[in-house]
Amino acid sequence: HVQLVESGGGSVQAGGSLRLSCARSGYASSINCMGWFRQNQGKEREGVAAVYIGSGMDFYADSVRGRFTISREIYNDTIYLSMTSLKPEDTAMYFCAADSACNTVLAAIPNYVGHGTQVTVS
Repeated sequence: HVQLVESGGGSVQAGGSLRLSCARSGYASSINCMGWFRQNQGKEREGVAAVYIGSGMDFYADSVRGRFTISREIYNDTIYLSMTSLKPEDTAMYFCAADSACNTVLAAIPNYVGHGTQVTVS
């Protein structure tokens, strides 16, 4: 049974930084990619970033490229999202996601999803 547990959300002023973590427990041979999507109240889900666990190849939404960095630690099945130059429009619930390919993670329709962590930028 795969579980994704996020941490690191919080409130920050515009221009500030936060680092999100996502720890995966349980094994699934189908998981090759992990990443993040976000959702604000009343809005659609938006893929943020994703990374192939094996190769480290990463992908970003245009809205966060250059400000956010995704990274992974293979030995402990954890990924991170370092967010800098945060803007009020980055305010959302951020969900950790995992799937066999990064296209479904970035489309915010992955097979595995965490419970989310709130990021608020004022």
